[in-house]
Amino acid sequence: MFRVLAVETRVKILELLKAQGPLGAKEIAKQTGITAAAASQHLKILKQSGLVRSERKGYWIPYAINEEALHEYRRRLTEICTCGCQGTGDWKEQEVQAASLESLEKYAADLQNELRTVRERIKEMKSK
Repeated sequence: MFRVLAVETRVKILELLKAQGPLGAKEIAKQTGITAAAASQHLKILKQSGLVRSERKGYWIPYAINEEALHEYRRRLTEICTCGCQGTGDWKEQEVQAASLESLEKYAADLQNELRTVRERIKEMKSK
């Protein structure tokens, strides 16, 4: 699971499919700025992992998110998460109250980094 999602291009492909729905390999390549061959290789790995599904329609093969597999990945990640957020990304109120100053400062820094990443992605998307 982590190997599949460790490649930024694959995550971009998943985001693209989630936002736009089914797309062909050529359109995915065009929108992600990679070659059609590279897109096909990434799609093959995503399909083998179960995150993407495809069904031939004549000469066109649309790729789409496999919602069930995405849900299963989310469930697995929630199981191994140790922060107690249960997939929400939030700390439980009792954990915040019991946390040390050091861990709260680290949590605040992590949130700032995440926010910076989100803002950069928004800026990138707006510029396209």
